[in-house]
Amino acid sequence: MAPRVAAPLPGPGTEAGRASVEVLARRLDPELPLPWYAQPLDAGADLVTAQDVTLAPGERAIVGTGLAIALPAGYAAFVHPRSGLAARHGLSVVNAPGTVDAGYRGEIKVILINTDRTEPIRLSRGDRIAQLVVQRVEHAVFREVDELPASGRGDGGFGSTGVPGGGLGRAGVPRDPR
Repeated sequence: MAPRVAAPLPGPGTEAGRASVEVLARRLDPELPLPWYAQPLDAGADLVTAQDVTLAPGERAIVGTGLAIALPAGYAAFVHPRSGLAARHGLSVVNAPGTVDAGYRGEIKVILINTDRTEPIRLSRGDRIAQLVVQRVEHAVFREVDELPASGRGDGGFGSTGVPGGGLGRAGVPRDPR
C-alpha cells in the first residue's frame, strides 16, 4: 500500500501552509502506510490498525499501528480519537490523548474502547483508528509557593464556568454566568 499524502498548499518551508517538522518513521509492517493527512489543513495524521480487531460493547484493547517514530527533542505526539468513528460507532481512545514522548522508539499502540452499549466494532487491518498530532512542548519549571495568585475562575472546575453554582468546584458558591 503506497503512503497517502495530501498535497501541500504553497509556502516556502511549509507543509500545508504551516511550518513543518521532520519525524523519522519506521514501518514495522512494510505493507501498512506511513501516517498521512487526509486534508491539507488537518492537524492530525491518520494511524491504522496493524491487525484485525473485534471489540465487544464496553471492551477495550491495545492495538498496534505497525509504526515506530523518532520525534525531535522538544516535540511530543498525541494520539487522538477520530471523530467520525466516535460519532458513528462509539469507538474512542481510552487515554485520549495518548502521549508519545520524544525518547520513545517502540511501536505506537492505541488503547481503543467500544463505548456502544449493544453493537460490536470490527476493525480490519489497515483501517484508520486514530489521529497523531505532533506538537512542540516545553518543560515547566515547578516552583512551590504558599499561595497562588487570584484569578477570575478560582478553584471552579469540572463544568463550573457559565453555570451559577455548577460543576464540581466550591459547592454552593454561585458563579457569575457572564
